[in-house]
Amino acid sequence: MALILTTTAEVAQKTGAGVNAAYDGTMQENAELRGIAMIGIYSRHFWHDNLPTNIGIKNFLADIVSSYIAIEGITYDMSGYTSRVEAEDMINVLRDGMLRNLALLQEQENEDFIKDNAT
Repeated sequence: MALILTTTAEVAQKTGAGVNAAYDGTMQENAELRGIAMIGIYSRHFWHDNLPTNIGIKNFLADIVSSYIAIEGITYDMSGYTSRVEAEDMINVLRDGMLRNLALLQEQENEDFIKDNAT
């Protein structure tokens, strides 16, 4: 199985060089499924059932789910980072961006816009 809404390259960019190599594709795929479920519950629409083709909307959703996957990867094992503080700072930046985008997605007018322009 491969990632559905994002790419391993985007996840690798967000986790950085310190991520544990044991955080492999299977773990990332499982984290993505949880992230997709979270997006669906926030927006009350399961985007993976009919993936958007609009590049802007697809990248918006990919940013949310890749941040979630990266957070899980960093928290899996922080020992590869220069310090725990560095890893926690990375998590905070990713979480803040993810929560901002989820808040945007939760607004009805934005959800309607995305649904109307997904294809």
